[in-house]
Amino acid sequence: MKPTFTVLGCAAALWLMAVPSRSAESAAPPVTKPNIVFILADDLGYGDLACYGGTHIKTPRLSQLAREGVRFAAFYASGPECTPTRTALLTGRYQQRVGGLECAIGTGNVGRYDDAIRLREQNELGLPTSEPTIARMLNEAGYATAITGKWHLGYEPKFAPHLHGFERTFYCIGGGMDYFHYLDNVAGYNLFVDGNPVRREGYFTDLATDEAIRFVREQRECSFFLYLPYTVPHSPYQGPADEQLDPLPLDSPLWNQSAAPPGVYAAMIEYMDLCIGRILDTLDELGLRDNTVVVFTSDNGASRAGSNAPFSGHKGSTNEGGIRVPAIVRWPGVLPAGSVSHQVGITFDLTASMARIAGVQPAEGKPFEGIDLLGHVADGKPDIDRTLFWRKPRGKSLWSGVREGSLKNIGKRDGDRFDEFFFDLASDPAEQENLRDARPADFARLKQRYDDWEREVRADRRGQPED
Repeated sequence: MKPTFTVLGCAAALWLMAVPSRSAESAAPPVTKPNIVFILADDLGYGDLACYGGTHIKTPRLSQLAREGVRFAAFYASGPECTPTRTALLTGRYQQRVGGLECAIGTGNVGRYDDAIRLREQNELGLPTSEPTIARMLNEAGYATAITGKWHLGYEPKFAPHLHGFERTFYCIGGGMDYFHYLDNVAGYNLFVDGNPVRREGYFTDLATDEAIRFVREQRECSFFLYLPYTVPHSPYQGPADEQLDPLPLDSPLWNQSAAPPGVYAAMIEYMDLCIGRILDTLDELGLRDNTVVVFTSDNGASRAGSNAPFSGHKGSTNEGGIRVPAIVRWPGVLPAGSVSHQVGITFDLTASMARIAGVQPAEGKPFEGIDLLGHVADGKPDIDRTLFWRKPRGKSLWSGVREGSLKNIGKRDGDRFDEFFFDLASDPAEQENLRDARPADFARLKQRYDDWEREVRADRRGQPED
C-alpha cells in the first residue's frame, strides 16, 4: 500500500517539533514530504552500466540501487545532447517551447543554430527566469533546494540557477571542463556559486559530492530536493588519479569526446559510482532512506567513447543509442524493489512525478507534458503506448524523431541531403532494417504526426519561426 504523506514545509515541520504535546500518548513526530535526490550523469550510455548488461565497467552501487528500486528498460532522454534534456527536466515540457535550447550551448556561450545564434546576439541564450522550474515549485512548497554539479543552461549571471529556485548552488557553467583546474577547452573558468566564480581544489566529482552530502546533512530535518548533475563521463577524460600541476592543454586529445582511453573512461564512471554510494550511505546514516526518492539517469546516450549496446547510434543522434538511457529509481515501500519496467518514459515524466510527490501543480498555461511515471509504476498499471518527439538542429544539420507505440521515424538532414528511416522497435531495437518503403502508410502517418508537433512547438519560440 502506498503511504500517505503529510504536506509540511521545513519551517512547519520544525515548528511542530518544538510544540509540546498534551500527552506522551498523543505525541508523534511530524511526517515531512518525501525528499528527492536526482542524480544525472553526463553522456552515460545504456550499455555502460553493469545492471544494463555492461561487462567492462564496475558499478556496484548503481547495481545495488537497481536491486532496491525499479530499473527502466525503455527510458529516453528528452534530447540527444545535454542542454535540451536539462531544459526539459527543469521545465517539465519539451525544450522546443523555451527557444534556443534545442542544441547544447557551445563552449564559451556560442549559439549553434538559427534561433540560438539570434538569442546569443541579444545576450538571451539561456533558460529565462520567466520559465517555471521544478526547483522553484518545490522551493515554494517548502522544500530546501540545491544544485551541485553541471548547469549548462546559460553563461550569463541572469540565467544562474539561484534565480531558478535553487537555494544552494555549486556548479560548472558550461559543457565540460578540466576536472582539477576547472577551465574549459577555450580556457574559460567554469566553477561558480550563485553566478560568481569561486576557487576550489580537488577532483570535481568529489567536490560536487561533498557539497551534496553537506546539503543533505544540513537539511536532514526538512524536506529537500537535491539535484546532482555530474559531469561524468563527459570529456575531458580524466580519472580521479589524473591530476597534473598545470591545466590540461587546449589541444590535448583528452578533450575529444569520441576518443576516451578505455581505462580512464571506466575509472571516471566507477568513481562516480563510488561517490553515489557515499550519497546513499549518508541517507542511511541519517535515517532518511525510507522517505527519500533517489533517481538516477543520463542526459543523453554515450559518445563514441562509451557503449550504447544493444542499440545503434551515439550522442547527438536520434537513433536509440543517442536517446535511450539508463534510469533507476528507488522509493522504499512505494516502488517494487528489484523490478524492471518496460513502460516507455522520457525525462520530463520524472518532472511530473516529482511534482506529484511534492503536491505541487504546474504553472497556469504551461502544463507538464509528461506522465507521472513513478505513480504509474507504483500503482502497478499496465504499460501504455506513448507518442514522443525529438528534434535537434546544429548548423546545417538536423536530427528528428518520433516514436508511436513500437514504431519510430528518424529524419537526418545534413546540408542538402535528407535521409528518412522507419523502424519497428519491437522486432528491431537496434534499428537495422529500414521499413520506410515496406510500410509506407505507417511511415507517412508518423511523419505527419511529427510535422504537426514541430509546427506547434516551434510556433512558441521567441522570434519568428522558420519557413
